[in-house]
Amino acid sequence: MKPSNILKSLTSVAIVVALLTGPAAAQVESTIDQETTFVFNTFMFLVMGFLVMWMAAGFAMLESGMVRSKNVATICTKNIALYSIAGLMYWLIGYNLMYDGVNGGFFGSLTWFTYPAAEALKTAKDYGAYAAASDWFFQMVFCATAASIVSGTLAERIKLWPFLAFVALLTGIIYPITGAWKWGAGWLETQGFLDFAGSTLVHSVGGWAALTGAIILGPRLGKYTKGMTNPLPGSSLPLATLGTFILWLGWFGFNGGSQLAIASFENASAVARIFANTNTAAAAGVVTAMAVTQLVYKKVDLTMALNGALAGLVSITAEPLTPSFGMAAIIGGVGGAIVVFAVPLLDKFKIDDVVGAIPVHLAAGIWGTLAVPLTNPDGSFLTQLTGIVAIGSFVVITSTIIWMVLKTTVGIRISPEDEEKGLDQAELGLEAYPEFGAGSQRL
Repeated sequence: MKPSNILKSLTSVAIVVALLTGPAAAQVESTIDQETTFVFNTFMFLVMGFLVMWMAAGFAMLESGMVRSKNVATICTKNIALYSIAGLMYWLIGYNLMYDGVNGGFFGSLTWFTYPAAEALKTAKDYGAYAAASDWFFQMVFCATAASIVSGTLAERIKLWPFLAFVALLTGIIYPITGAWKWGAGWLETQGFLDFAGSTLVHSVGGWAALTGAIILGPRLGKYTKGMTNPLPGSSLPLATLGTFILWLGWFGFNGGSQLAIASFENASAVARIFANTNTAAAAGVVTAMAVTQLVYKKVDLTMALNGALAGLVSITAEPLTPSFGMAAIIGGVGGAIVVFAVPLLDKFKIDDVVGAIPVHLAAGIWGTLAVPLTNPDGSFLTQLTGIVAIGSFVVITSTIIWMVLKTTVGIRISPEDEEKGLDQAELGLEAYPEFGAGSQRL
């Protein structure tokens, strides 16, 4: 090799060494770390998001199993419709109303979500970076979950289109505004209110909307007669059980994704802990609900066990990271017990909740939010109560106005004749199980 070539080679090596050890190396390493963080966090949002989206199937199956056969096709229609409406409304107004320029106030801007001019990085406090569209998707499926809570409570006697009109306003306005108060850096965030994944911001919001609707709509025909509560058994307990397991699976995305990042040792460990606590709370909710029903009613009630699982999940959602295994079990177990006692309490007041969504999502959601200071030293019982009352009051007032306007204009309840016939025939002109023969499953 010529001396000149040797010199060129040595020079090239020196340049490479300098790049690998000097300031340029730090810049390259920083770029790689930034891109890795971006990819991992974005991927987490997408995976956790489609797990939460899968909860829509869980709600559909749970509610299909809990309603009577003559209403199954209608409840399926409502579930796929409400998910779709939520997706559109959260794009058109919901996301920016919840996140765009709240700045300690009450709501953001009245604009629709668009992709950033450069789909680069979106920073959220110290959680790292992720694609803006992945954040929109993750937040949207939460919005749809809140709407799903309402459909099960009001099943079997509400008209299709007025219900969907309410869903549009719930997902486009009510839910985004209350979410802005905390997750959008609004006034509750400045007060120190804590709700990690939405025991109040998602579940209680849906629960309050369902409660006001149930009161204004009234109970199903034959549910309460001569001072007695008459059971109206659903079409398929296996289907309801499948729906519960699907919801349980989806909840790992619901709570785990709310860590908002995974691309570091600390965040990955936190997501793993959240998964473990979420599962423990749900399991404790099941066992507690079964034990309490055995003690109180001398028999185990499967529907109570299913709702016990969901109540445990709702209860731990407000703070799934800080509890120990033992505290997670206690929080979830209390949620399971709440369901057992809340269901007959609603019946006492003749509030007809077909699937038990009010005890699960509202009562257990309140409990889970109040329980946050038990494990998180940053929490305050007074502040937690303030958030619960403020959000509850807003949702009740706005929901009542919307329900009453719908009731006095287009009407929200089907006729007694159509209710006896079933919504599948009255609203859709079909049956979910036609092979059983016309009317054979109309209980």
